[in-house]
Amino acid sequence: MTSSSAASVFSALAPYGWDEAWADEFAPYDTEGLLPGRVIRVDRGQCDVVTAGGVVRADTAFVTPHDPMRVVCTGDWVAVEPGGNPRYVRAYLPRRTAFVRSTSSKRSEGQILAANVDHAVVAVSLAAELDLGRVERFLALAWESGAQPLVVLTKADLVPDPVTLAHLVQDVELSAPGVQVLATSAVDGDGLDVLVGAVSGGTSVLLGQSGAGKSTLANALLGAEVMEVRAARDVDGKGRHTTTTRNLLALPGGGVLIDTPGLRGVGLWDAETGVGQVFAEIEELAQRCRFHDCAHDAEPGCAVLAALDSGDLPVRRLESYRKLMRENRWIVAKTDARLRAELRRDWKRKGAEGRAAMELKRGRTR
Repeated sequence: MTSSSAASVFSALAPYGWDEAWADEFAPYDTEGLLPGRVIRVDRGQCDVVTAGGVVRADTAFVTPHDPMRVVCTGDWVAVEPGGNPRYVRAYLPRRTAFVRSTSSKRSEGQILAANVDHAVVAVSLAAELDLGRVERFLALAWESGAQPLVVLTKADLVPDPVTLAHLVQDVELSAPGVQVLATSAVDGDGLDVLVGAVSGGTSVLLGQSGAGKSTLANALLGAEVMEVRAARDVDGKGRHTTTTRNLLALPGGGVLIDTPGLRGVGLWDAETGVGQVFAEIEELAQRCRFHDCAHDAEPGCAVLAALDSGDLPVRRLESYRKLMRENRWIVAKTDARLRAELRRDWKRKGAEGRAAMELKRGRTR
């Protein structure tokens, strides 16, 4: 690539996140005459790729189509053929970050939701009762990806009492250590300027359930009615999927946004680090337990249980932590024979302890 063509590539792709590091990664493909571009949409084995010459349609069949962890996804930087009918994506560049969840199938597979994301915006609607456990689940997914999470409480105009709104924000903050929590309203514009500033650099992804107000947020960030918006049900605040594919769009204030379909299920995929960051206070307490392998169940000298007894640690937080850690171990165990054997031994030990306790109880009542 000549210096002038390299300059034109930078000029055209910089708004989508192209930088010197990506150019260095792409260098081997440049010698093959391939073009750099970023995937802005994927559907049915094909994708739209923004290149220096505009948006092109390309087939993804050459890029390991049968492995859901290695398929081309929205946010990928790819090497695409300069022409052809059809033209093909020949490779994608190594991902800096990746959002992965477990698939809904019975097979042990992960599914890539988006790649090369810097900010994860978790949208939570105030039109329905807060589900803090679900917020924690989304945050675990976000932290594990390598992106910086941000929780946006949408439809704040439905909570007119400022004291009540402040309490709701505080509840989420306590469940999201190290994460900014922002209340917004698309009706009166509250909080939107702060959100625009938070996502003005890098790539941001919108995550949340259907009816969480993601498309409304996307339109506010884009400054135009780009995404279709559907009304949510009054009963539970849920709605039908407005966004059906993951779309990457350049923001007028800088940066890019990936809007995702509403996620009914958010299964973790080897996300122990992410769960640990969501429950940072529990991980910190665990460092003070007497035993390094403390399960925080009934062990003597457990700092986590001591914090629970003193009221410093809410019962709900510990229960949520246990649930997500347990789920994550199940997922990992599907592909880790050693861990499966360890879990079986643990089940047998607990079963034996339970039977022994029952026998002791029966002996005392005879």
